[in-house]
Parts: sequence; C-alpha cells; structure tokens
Amino acid sequence: MMPIRTITSKDNTQYRYVRSLHDRKNAERDGVVFLEGVRLCEDALLSALEPVMILFSSEKETLAAQWCERFLISENVQLLSMPDVLFNKLGSTQNPQGVALVVKSPLLAGEIPVRGNDLYLVCEETSDPGNLGTMIRMADAFDFTAVILTAGSVDPFNEKAIRASMGSCFHIPIMFYGTINEICFQLKRIGVQLVASHLKGTSLPTAACTFPCAIFIGNEARGLSDTCTDLCDLLVKIPMHGKAESLNASSAASILGYVISSQRL
Repeated sequence: MMPIRTITSKDNTQYRYVRSLHDRKNAERDGVVFLEGVRLCEDALLSALEPVMILFSSEKETLAAQWCERFLISENVQLLSMPDVLFNKLGSTQNPQGVALVVKSPLLAGEIPVRGNDLYLVCEETSDPGNLGTMIRMADAFDFTAVILTAGSVDPFNEKAIRASMGSCFHIPIMFYGTINEICFQLKRIGVQLVASHLKGTSLPTAACTFPCAIFIGNEARGLSDTCTDLCDLLVKIPMHGKAESLNASSAASILGYVISSQRL
C-alpha cells in the first residue's frame, strides 16, 4: 500500500485545492476533473483515466487499497484520507459515498478521431449540462466515433454533465474544436457528410445518409445557426404527429442517433 496522507483540517492546502476544483475554471486551468462516488470513480479508472489524487473517508481505506492494486495506481498518485466530517463537505452530492478522485481531463485536442465508417455528434453552443450529458450517453450507446463541441458550449466535465452521462463521458472521445466553420471544414476535409436537424429538412425516415456522417444539434433556445445549416449537406426533420411543436435537444439527438446509426453497415 502506498503512503497515505491524513487531512485533519479544512484549512489544509490540498483540501482547499480540491474544493476549488468545483469552480471549473480552476479545474480547466489545471487540466483535471473532480469525480465522486464509487461507480463513477471506478468507471473512470476502468476507462484508463489517469488519477492525480484518490481521496477517501477513513472508513474507506480498504477500498482505496483495493483500487491501488486492481488498477495498478502509480506511486505518484496522492492518497488522502480524512474524517467523514471533512469528506462530506468535499463534494457536492447529498449522500457522499466516501470516495473521490481528481483525474487528468480526457478532453481531446488536435485532429478529429477517424476509425472508419464514422459517426460524429456535433453540438453547436449546447448550454445545458444535463442535455449535453444525455447526448454524450446517447453517442456512447450507439457507438459514435466522437462528440465535438463548438466554443460556447457548456463544459462536458461539469459535475451535472458527468452525472447525466452516467460515465459515458469516459468511454467516447470528446473535444472542443473552435467555431462551427472550423468543424465543418475539418469534417468535409475527411469526407464526412454533414447532417443537420432542421424543420425544413427531409423527413427522417426517408432521408438517405452516407458514412462517414456527422449529426449537428443546435443550441436549446436558438437551434442551429444559419451558418451551420448553410454548410451542411443534408437537412432532416423528425416527423411529429402530436401537438408538441418541438423536442428538446437531447430527445431530438437520441432519435436522430438511433435512426441514423441503424443505417450504418
């Protein structure tokens, strides 16, 4: 078992640092993500995310030791133990489970991933973390290649987005890629068909998508920008026979993701 440091005060430097990570500007600056709860932490470790700190209440020391052995935790990782009264104020959940991690952010940079017969989800200025987390979960479920976010989108590792994704944010590549023009240019450069959800589009059941393919979903309030729809190759709409005028972003993305992914051979 690696050495364990015990925190006994809320004024401890490391404790205060971890608390500061709830402000995602601090976490983004350091390229890290704070996670809490057994399932989410184990999912991150199983997905080969690199831990920086393992934090636990004193009664969870056995579980921390099991993680170190099971996941071959590096000796450089800090193991920090603390009493329940401190741990319970470390995170934001109402019923803390006594374990948390600080891991290096898996957010991608550089070239858009390519693996063959690809399907991408592109989110233009998605503002609601719950919606984004749900869409990431959908993309994971239907084996998308990556989720690509424009500048102005909410942080995919916002705590609410992580919880909504149910750990899918660790299973699928996620990247910010600047403006919608830059994303469309790069996707077209690698031969990707650009498909936008739009009220003036072809009815989804009759739309013919080709692969590789990217599905574009717009901002919850404004939809897709005119710039985006003008750059896309195909506009599609979800036929609705009830009285609702529209679906929210994550519901629309889930329907599009299921139908279009089913066309992929």
